[in-house]
Amino acid sequence: MAVVLDLVNNPRPRHPEKAHKPDSPVSPKPDWIRVKAPVSPGYFATQKLMRENGLHTVCEEAGCPNIGECWEKKHATFMIMGDTCTRACAFCNVKTGLPGALDPNEPARVADATAKLGLAHIVVTSVDRDDLADGGAGHFAETIRAIRARCPQTTIEVLTPDFLRKDGALEAVVEARPDVFNHNLETVPSLYLTVRPGARYFHSLRLLQRVKELDPTMFTKSGIMVGLGEERNEVLQVMDDLRSAQVDFLTVGQYLQPTRKHHEVKRFVPPDEFKSVEAIAYSKGFLMVAASPLTRSSHHAGDDFARLKAARAAR
Repeated sequence: MAVVLDLVNNPRPRHPEKAHKPDSPVSPKPDWIRVKAPVSPGYFATQKLMRENGLHTVCEEAGCPNIGECWEKKHATFMIMGDTCTRACAFCNVKTGLPGALDPNEPARVADATAKLGLAHIVVTSVDRDDLADGGAGHFAETIRAIRARCPQTTIEVLTPDFLRKDGALEAVVEARPDVFNHNLETVPSLYLTVRPGARYFHSLRLLQRVKELDPTMFTKSGIMVGLGEERNEVLQVMDDLRSAQVDFLTVGQYLQPTRKHHEVKRFVPPDEFKSVEAIAYSKGFLMVAASPLTRSSHHAGDDFARLKAARAAR
């Protein structure tokens, strides 16, 4: 489990806004959640490449349980615009605080790492940058263009913030033409004030709908976590909302609590319930659904993109 306060190695708390919160209960993980620690040569080779290029990944910053599997295959989700987020979501393990200035060379470094890893499909995400006039949309666009120039055969998926109150930001990213536009709703509307207090459910939903208005051919994607205290009927309503926004791809995964200061896991959802959720989601018209305890937004993203294209072609 991650550390909220490490005053020996880092005098600045990782989560200063959570440091004084009371501890939440931590439930032992069931067998179906457990994963092996990463030890493969491929994992360490990917780690070395990230360090050499001065890049951040959400795999590390958010403590993704799939990091060993993905990095062994040289798959990584690049996290641009630094490692410090301006928001303090109750579920997230990314550092919070005031970020530094944007690195103008970062798009080129991401493109370079994409080439070195030989990626056929790349996922680019970011921290929230509410401190920037465009929320970092221009930096996303520059990164997309840099990858296109260096690796023209690589397909690009972006997982963006909500760009709340940033006029023109979404349009700038869509204009750069990523192959997949992903923005996660994360949870059901009733939990936003406690789980995702800096965001607005219907703004995020409208963001996804607006992508389709700007470019009907662009694939859209969104995801939620379960086990935060949501009711089943609320999950089904989120599915309906996403389909109303013409979202193509839904991911559903188990929430895992990073530290005692984060939102507690209310329930570990068993695998058979995920299969039921997947079947219902397909019946509602999603082109692609990934639902399992360890599903994450960018897990198997390249393979899923191939299946997503095939599903559209078959309709």
